[in-house]
Amino acid sequence: MDWKQYYQDHLMSAAEAVRLIQSGNRIFLTGNCSVPHNLLAALVEYAPNLRDVELCQALTVAGSEYVRPELEGHLRVNSFFISNNVRNAIWEGRADFTPVLLSEFPLLFLRGIVPLDVALIHISPPDEEGYCRLGIEAGLTRSQAESARMVIAQVNPQMPLMLGDTLYHVTQLDAIVEVNEPLAELPMVSNHSDESLVQKIASHIAERIPDGATLQLGIGGIPDAVLRYLYHKKDLGIHSELFSDGIIDLVEKGIINGSRKTIHTGKITAGFIIGTRRLYDWVDNNPLVEIQRTEYVNNPFVIAKNDRMVAINSAIEVDLTGQVCADSIGPRFYSGVGGQMDFIYGASLSEGGLPVIALPSTVALRDGTVASRIVPMLKAGAGVVTSRNHVHYIATEYGMVDLYGKSIRQRAQALISIAHPDFRADLSREAKKLNFI
Repeated sequence: MDWKQYYQDHLMSAAEAVRLIQSGNRIFLTGNCSVPHNLLAALVEYAPNLRDVELCQALTVAGSEYVRPELEGHLRVNSFFISNNVRNAIWEGRADFTPVLLSEFPLLFLRGIVPLDVALIHISPPDEEGYCRLGIEAGLTRSQAESARMVIAQVNPQMPLMLGDTLYHVTQLDAIVEVNEPLAELPMVSNHSDESLVQKIASHIAERIPDGATLQLGIGGIPDAVLRYLYHKKDLGIHSELFSDGIIDLVEKGIINGSRKTIHTGKITAGFIIGTRRLYDWVDNNPLVEIQRTEYVNNPFVIAKNDRMVAINSAIEVDLTGQVCADSIGPRFYSGVGGQMDFIYGASLSEGGLPVIALPSTVALRDGTVASRIVPMLKAGAGVVTSRNHVHYIATEYGMVDLYGKSIRQRAQALISIAHPDFRADLSREAKKLNFI
């Protein structure tokens, strides 16, 4: 088959492409910074002509136009990780949330548990053999694209050429929409008002990271801040569901080189990337970087093959028994499990592994009061992402403690020691009432 002729035969506008979608279809939308905005905008415009279309996604860096109240009955989002743009719609019952481990998210589609009619993907233009590259979110797109009956692709020359398991041939596409537009950008920054506090937490974690470690860096300012304290380390590697701009300088200084990684030696291994144009330019056709399917990258037993595996993830609150809530505020869903459980468990199985949950000791509430994030018990309805059976290290600005293999009494005492001093007496009283200490 002449792929160039195939390409021309399937080339169309975004408005024409979304007309291939039918009422009752289930669609996968590639997400994070790879959202195909032209296709999404065309779908929103066409949505009033459709009924009961379900749009499946993970985190998306996009606006909220596609969850507007007037689209109810036409287009309904089902998010497997809650991002800012769809959170209110989920809270108001106009969109759905499906909890799942990130390692199993692609498998829901690949195994037909959540059958797909259409996949909306965002890729690079074809090479001389007709192969496109799945781009900066290949890990969370490849299996879904393979599972869908129809694939509609936004082809963009500004999409970096990502190496690894990213090849996708033109003849696998049912509709092709050409665009030339910058990708969305999302710098990793802390949302905490006290940046020095974030740095203290990061420094506690960095002290424990050995030379030759392989790092996973979850979403958030604290994991990214840890990188600033690693310039005296040697031979670090990356095996992570994602990475951002923060690793570039460490690679260029030879600190991150992957030379002591147990698997994928010498490579930076990830499922997707989130960052800025600097990162997109840096990863473009970069032989150091390989993007693999997320169900592989996030498989705990693959993660565990890396000796000295360090996993750094965030939390909303931690109770005195070690239960970690990271996806909800009480019963109100806030984000999702993401890759936290995958990497905490994988790092705990790793030889010399370091699984860390990091959080500031307090939070400022909307009414201006300050509350402890170390709590006697999780809020009613709060979700447990990392269980008390899986938890290892907890870090705040007041230190880092290891709970693994410790009794409830020992855990409570350790966690109180890294709580904010203003709350330690109250936590001790509550722990005694609960017969923890």
